[in-house]
Amino acid sequence: MNGVDEKMRVKIENIVSSITLGRDIDLEEFANSVDGIDNPERFPGVIFRLQKPKLAMLIFRTGKVICSGARSRDEINIAVNELLNKFREAGITISRTPDIEIQNIVASSSLDFRVNLDTLAIECENTEYEPEQFPGLIFRLDKPRTVMLVFRSGKIIVTGAKTPQDANMAAEITRDIIRKTSAVIEE
Repeated sequence: MNGVDEKMRVKIENIVSSITLGRDIDLEEFANSVDGIDNPERFPGVIFRLQKPKLAMLIFRTGKVICSGARSRDEINIAVNELLNKFREAGITISRTPDIEIQNIVASSSLDFRVNLDTLAIECENTEYEPEQFPGLIFRLDKPRTVMLVFRSGKIIVTGAKTPQDANMAAEITRDIIRKTSAVIEE
């Protein structure tokens, strides 16, 4: 374990992105015109689900879309193209290229060691640990601006990253900070 130079394997679990279509959408017309669109009661939008890649898009009247479930930017692009095809099928013209912005990346990784969360909570700032409420320690990083969930088993969850590179960097910084404390459980 040489520390900073060592790369961690981080797996992207979910990317949430916002998509701006640049026009209002008649949701009732859209939902009634094409298959594969859910229009649930008590929800101010419609839901478009894809099986490949497996993700969901929440479409609102304002032309805003929230895409959840993607694991890469390529999957988001595929989903946007599929959605644009659905709009064409319904006779709805989207005249400009949709703006796509990644809002949140959730990733997971594993440390090579177990972690004493009580010790980590005492030795590190920007942590919250209430084991009677939640089994993981919440660890906030300023750069990159992310929130890490650290578990005794050595599993970590990265939330709030805007790029896969930030998710990797956050996992590596967290690992290195934990190594510098006496929170590593030697086995």
